[in-house]
Amino acid sequence: MSIPQSGGGPIERPEQLAEYLSDGCKPKADWRIGTEHEKFGYCKDTLKPLPYDGARSIKAVLEGLRDRFEWAPVEEGGNIIGLTKEGANVSLEPGGQLELSGAPLETIHQTCDEVNVHLREVQSVADEIGARFIGLGAAPHWSHDDMPLMPKGRYKLMDAYMQKVGTHGRQMMRRTCTVQVNLDFASEADMVQKLRVAFALQPVATALFANSPFFEGKLNGHKSWRSRIWRSLDEDRTGMLPFVFEDGFGFEAWVDYALDVPMYFVYRDGKYIDALGMSFRDFMKGKLPALPGEVPTLSDWGDHLTTLFPEARIKKFIEMRGADGGPWRRLCALPAFWVGLIYDQGALDAAWDICKDWDQETREALRVAASVDGLHADVAGVNMRELAGRVVDIAEAGLRARAMQGAGGLLPDETHFLNALRDSLESGEVPADELIRKYNTDWDGDVTRVFAEYSY
Repeated sequence: MSIPQSGGGPIERPEQLAEYLSDGCKPKADWRIGTEHEKFGYCKDTLKPLPYDGARSIKAVLEGLRDRFEWAPVEEGGNIIGLTKEGANVSLEPGGQLELSGAPLETIHQTCDEVNVHLREVQSVADEIGARFIGLGAAPHWSHDDMPLMPKGRYKLMDAYMQKVGTHGRQMMRRTCTVQVNLDFASEADMVQKLRVAFALQPVATALFANSPFFEGKLNGHKSWRSRIWRSLDEDRTGMLPFVFEDGFGFEAWVDYALDVPMYFVYRDGKYIDALGMSFRDFMKGKLPALPGEVPTLSDWGDHLTTLFPEARIKKFIEMRGADGGPWRRLCALPAFWVGLIYDQGALDAAWDICKDWDQETREALRVAASVDGLHADVAGVNMRELAGRVVDIAEAGLRARAMQGAGGLLPDETHFLNALRDSLESGEVPADELIRKYNTDWDGDVTRVFAEYSY
């Protein structure tokens, strides 16, 4: 989850809302890669999730990272709830999932180095307190009551609201993890093409990275239960957003959509003010019940944009949101997949050619089928494994065209970061398939065996 936005005075003109988004436009030379990934922490001996407080806790991990690796603390209400260093952030998801929001970096070589350093730091601190971390899309056997709600005002408000909309919101908050990548655009037209490709091909990422076949101690019938959860969360702020594919779509259309998404909160003086279900349109008129007479700031607008949860979203960059959290080597494969597809114009055009004639029914059907069947999905003649192979080929060509060297020139480009996906395409197995196979054979139906074999 995002941290509160800062900067920006009162919104004086409606046009400022779209201008906030368009300010993200950058020349290609300034495009960067920001990778985010979440993981579950647990007690090594009991396999129970880490509480917030105590000798063996999320707080202890944050304090260890602060003290040993020079991260600066972020506090709320006297509690440490995050860390910052050199453009990167470590933050807490509602159920204690630990997230790295990486710094904006030029190459996947750099972002993968960042991931590796972070995981080594976390592992070092966790080892000292008898804890470990694991990358999965959903908690394998913990119940809702097992997962503590972190001491953040935002989460307290969301937790109450999630019980009133949809059926799976609190599962999302406490018991899911994702990996995503944040990428730039050059212009409004560039944003439109990239966002359309992002939405249409997000099911391919869901299938390739599916890694949540367990929930509450048993198989759940899906390769990505995390993706299934998002389909029944809150229809006002999730989904595939058909309007993105309509003629005339641009920043203004995104603003219109965002204005109609009910608010969660307003952040003032270090506190979250309850604005649940209220209208940002009313806020613009000074008629917000929570703050009568006040008009929003650009920071309020930035905060509101972080409460939209579609499969892809724009702020001042595009977020790719369709993948499960997973094993170490796939944390670098996700940015490689999307950077290859959309940071080279030839690759972006080729990707759009694949999906430009799909209708909304096809896109939604692929989304559902990806969560259920992974690479074995088949929708209206579209075979997911074959589709994924074509898309990964395009991503590889895009990475090769970028020709971004690594390891002091020893690595000629970034294509090797796709190797984990190539392995899945060759075998037909994504991480969820491997977990299901082991559950049905070597593990004899014991979900908890996943911790010993798949922790970082």
